[in-house]
Amino acid sequence: MVVTEEMIGVPSWDLYELSIPCTVFGKPQPDLADPWYDLRLCGTGERAPDGTAANTGLVLRTPYGLDDLVGADTVIVPSVPDACVDEGQPLPPELITALRRAYDAGARMVSLCTGAFALAEAGLLDGRRATAHWMHTAQLAERYPKVQVDASVLYVDDGDVLTSAGLTAGLDLCLHLVRRDLGAHVANQLARRMVVPAHRPGGQAQFIESSVPARDDEGLAPVLDWARARLDRPLTIADLAGRAAMSPRTFYRRLQAATGTTPLRWLLEQRLALARELLESTDLPVEKIGELSGLGTANNVRHHFLKHIGVSPSDYRRAFPTAP
Repeated sequence: MVVTEEMIGVPSWDLYELSIPCTVFGKPQPDLADPWYDLRLCGTGERAPDGTAANTGLVLRTPYGLDDLVGADTVIVPSVPDACVDEGQPLPPELITALRRAYDAGARMVSLCTGAFALAEAGLLDGRRATAHWMHTAQLAERYPKVQVDASVLYVDDGDVLTSAGLTAGLDLCLHLVRRDLGAHVANQLARRMVVPAHRPGGQAQFIESSVPARDDEGLAPVLDWARARLDRPLTIADLAGRAAMSPRTFYRRLQAATGTTPLRWLLEQRLALARELLESTDLPVEKIGELSGLGTANNVRHHFLKHIGVSPSDYRRAFPTAP
C-alpha cells in the first residue's frame, strides 16, 4: 500500500483511508483463510519538515519503498495530499513511475477516495470508468478528461483496476476484494468481526437525498429478518406491513426513512445478495439459485445480474473461488 507523505506528513483526515486496508488486510485471520494477506506500507521517501507531524498528522517510517510495489499482487493508494487535489500540486514523479511499473508487472491497482488522482496521473484510468469521493469527482473529471468519472457510485470494479469513493466506501471496496479473492463466506465473517455490513453493491449511491433518522428503527429489525429467511417465497408490501403490524403506507414510510430505499427495492437487494452468495459458495445451477433467492427463472436471474451488477451469473461465478 502506498502512503504519500509529500513533505506534509500524513494528515489526520487521511488516516481513515489509511487504516481501512490495514484493518482488512493487515491482521491475519488464520481461522478464515490461511495464508492471509501480506500487507506492506510503502512510503514515497520524502522527509517532512520539523514539526510537521505534530501539526498535521503522522510521518511514515517503513522499511519498504516504492521499489517494493513491483512484484506486489495488489497496490492500494488510499489517498493523496489535499494540495495535490485542491491546488494542483504535482504528485512525486517517482510515485507515478512506480505505479506504472507495478501495473505493467501485473499488479491489481486499487484507489480509495483521492487515491484515484494518482492512478489517473499514471494513465491507468484512461478510457476506464472510475470514481472518487463525490466532493472531488468534478476535479478528477476536469483534470483527466480521458477518465469516465462516475460521481454517484460507491466503487467501480473494472477488473484489474478498482476505485472507490471516500471514507466508508473504501471499506466496502476492500471487503469486495476479499470476496473476490477468498469468497463470500470469508468476507462475511470478516465484516461481522468488524461490525459492518457484509456487502454494499458498488453501484449503490454514495449518499441518500432523504433525511437520515436520528436513530435506527429497531422496530423493523424483526420483520426484515423474517423476510430474509423467506426470500424464496412471494413477498409483498402488504405481507411485510402485516407482519410489522402496520399499514402498508406506514411501513413504506418507516422502511424508507430507516434504509433510504423502498420495500420492493430492499427485497430485490436482499435477493441479489443471496444469489451472489450462492453463486460464490455453491455449484448450484442458476435455475435453483433463482428459486432459492426468489428472483425466479434463470432468465430473470440473468436479467437482474446484467442490469444491477453488470455481468451475467456465469461470469460472476467465475470471478470467485468456490467454497468446498
